[in-house]
Amino acid sequence: MPNAPKWVLDVIDKIIMPKLPVMEVTNIELLSASVKKIRFCGDFQNFSFHPGSYMDIRVSDTEVRRYTAAAGDAQSGVMDFVVHLHGPHSGNLFMDGLKIGQKINSSMLKAHKCYDASAGKFVVFGDETSLALASSLFSVFEAQNKQFEFYLELDEQNRNVPELLGLKNCSVFPKNGSFKNEDWIRSLPIMQTQHWNGANFILTGNAKSVQIFRKVLKSQTSAKIISHGYWLEGKKGL
Repeated sequence: MPNAPKWVLDVIDKIIMPKLPVMEVTNIELLSASVKKIRFCGDFQNFSFHPGSYMDIRVSDTEVRRYTAAAGDAQSGVMDFVVHLHGPHSGNLFMDGLKIGQKINSSMLKAHKCYDASAGKFVVFGDETSLALASSLFSVFEAQNKQFEFYLELDEQNRNVPELLGLKNCSVFPKNGSFKNEDWIRSLPIMQTQHWNGANFILTGNAKSVQIFRKVLKSQTSAKIISHGYWLEGKKGL
């Protein structure tokens, strides 16, 4: 529900939100000119944090935007978001305007069924909008001794952000349309070896890139594919 009448969101705020914890901004870290890490604290005892868990946050009178928890600890009451600030849009303006000490309403923390603990190999593809998901998956990959690779298409100003987030096994590609080229995708190292043929691929970010990458994988591999386009050029609130 990216958009809804103001009265609908007002009713939700009045009836549902008081039953959920208030979140306070306790730290803000600018990782680049357009990527920000924001830490919230609150009483998250009833929240279950899983890889890819997300929350729908009201960012204006009529708009809600979805944010993935990059990390979360119910016991210590801490939750991190990594957000991409990419223009004068409602979600970006809301997140960019947050200040330390500011309190906002939370919503239900929902599970994203993108992680299969029984699998041993993972390839995660995405862009700036996928960094929070990548962070949440990375901690589980490390803890459970999984084999994994991150493939990220990023603007030049953000190429060092994965390192700042502590991600490993990360290949960064320029955001130049390469992942919209089927032949180019077929030439990637992970496509040239049988080692990753049956891996679990998690594809997010630009919807067009996700669509084409998925098409190539289905035609050439036996991979299990989880795909979710987060945004599409010219489409608001995907």
